Amino acid sequence: MTASVALTIRGTVAEVRLARPSVHNAFDEQLIAELTATLQTLQADTAVRAVVLTGDGASFSAGADLNWMRAMAQASEADNLADSLKLATLMHTLNYLSKPTIARVNGAAYGGGVGLVACCDIAIGVEGAKFSLSEVKLGLVPAVISPYVIAAIGARHARRLFITGEVFDAAEARRINLLHETVAADQLDAAVERSLHWLGKGGPLAQTQAKQLALAMAGMTPANQHDLDAGNAALIARLRVSPEGQHGLTAFLDKRAPDWARND
Repeated sequence: MTASVALTIRGTVAEVRLARPSVHNAFDEQLIAELTATLQTLQADTAVRAVVLTGDGASFSAGADLNWMRAMAQASEADNLADSLKLATLMHTLNYLSKPTIARVNGAAYGGGVGLVACCDIAIGVEGAKFSLSEVKLGLVPAVISPYVIAAIGARHARRLFITGEVFDAAEARRINLLHETVAADQLDAAVERSLHWLGKGGPLAQTQAKQLALAMAGMTPANQHDLDAGNAALIARLRVSPEGQHGLTAFLDKRAPDWARND
């Protein structure tokens, strides 16, 4: 089985690369499990001071894999709940990782890919990147990633993007604070290195405490997050097996518009 995640450690910096370029680094059960395990390993590695998360190929992450979505559309609510909790564990692990994290957004980020960007402490993206929280087009909602996206961009922007599912560009992602910085593609690595330069000047314990402080002051702690994660996982599981969710997923997989979609 080909690995879905590649890990490279250079000195005190770990680069975690989503390694499914043929499907634009889309999520499936294997990628979620491997990425979670990789982050947990880095959490325990005292030699690693910072983590860079990026995608292989042209995209950062296109969200859910088609075959994975097909399987979930046919699964029971209980199986969908178990699946959603695994994604919730991934997002929780990344968001509360004790080490500074940088999202190196090398291309498009959709759905869960936006969630990964939002969970990182620093997000730097290429100017040509596109973004979307398109779940409503399938009769679903971005439930599991919602706390992290809202923390990044605020409830007002989230309300718009959650209900429209519209595609937006890197400039808009920067304006609403999903990205901290946008650069030309050939300047991406240099921009990431600048952030790593500044991160290398801070005390590791102080950085851990500073991160926890910022999250706590925003009302985000691991303890209260567990309850939110459980509720949001249950919500998406219910919606996946609901009549509207089933119709939306089926229409998407069949490459046709759902009944509710306008034609104009």
